[in-house]
Amino acid sequence: MSARILSGTVIRDQIYAELAQEIAELKSIGVRPGLAAVLVGDDPASKIYVRSKIAACEQLGLGNVHLTPPANTTTAELLAIVRELNSRDDVDGILVQLPLPPQIEAKKILEAVDPAKDVDGFHPINIGRLVEERPTMVACTPLGVMEILRRSKIPVEGADAVVIGRSNIVGKPMALLLMHADATVTVCHSKTRDLRKFTREADILIAAAGRPALVVPEDVRPGATVIDVGTTRITDPRQAEKIFAHNPERLEKFRKNGSAVVGDVHPDVARVAGALTPVPGGVGPLTIAMLMSNTVKAARLRRGQRTPEAVTSSR
Repeated sequence: MSARILSGTVIRDQIYAELAQEIAELKSIGVRPGLAAVLVGDDPASKIYVRSKIAACEQLGLGNVHLTPPANTTTAELLAIVRELNSRDDVDGILVQLPLPPQIEAKKILEAVDPAKDVDGFHPINIGRLVEERPTMVACTPLGVMEILRRSKIPVEGADAVVIGRSNIVGKPMALLLMHADATVTVCHSKTRDLRKFTREADILIAAAGRPALVVPEDVRPGATVIDVGTTRITDPRQAEKIFAHNPERLEKFRKNGSAVVGDVHPDVARVAGALTPVPGGVGPLTIAMLMSNTVKAARLRRGQRTPEAVTSSR
């Protein structure tokens, strides 16, 4: 048995085709959705993430504003930048790239973003709306996971779903979206006593713990759908040899490059799962796709227009 691979790249391209049509319709009435990305400092990983988001805007024809205040920016200075973006009519979505430098109060910054422009879905008002099943802006990664499940025709209603991880960015909103889609949801985390007891019962297993190769084949019920949200760059040869013991091609690639990006799910899980998202190329492309979708949705909502369900639904 070998798992069906759920390609996030293929699904992203489907969403982009739908968004391109929607953006063209908005432009025909004089509206060009715009995203502002704020990157404080010069963290290399954050630079890559923001660059990929700006590239997606350019690919789709969205307006984009890229602000790069220095690493020594204060909370007050960043608040002033956010307030200025809140007031700009050409900016429909505001993305403040995390993590922020330690001297900045991140919660204060995220709460300062206009909830109508909070395309990351991190504002307390948007989180509260999600809890009440009245979502507007929903966190991009969980929303992307739901698109993978929906477009791959994975049954969610009535399914036993297990989420590993309880972060505000992925784990908690993921559990809420699955509940709203009528799954029976269990949330596991670092203090869960017997993780395998729960994961072995899951029809849908979502790993978002940030621990490389945490989920091994013995943790997975045969035939289950496994969604791997984790992305960790490993550089330890011994760790790579354990993870890629049955994958000589990836091991050789690791040795050549000196590093590899792996998920929370061990590659050998593909031998028991019914369906599996790869890392890279699984959830990652959908996170950016849903950021684009949220930006277009925000542009519509800010102008009192309805949004097409196919791309913007949280279910």
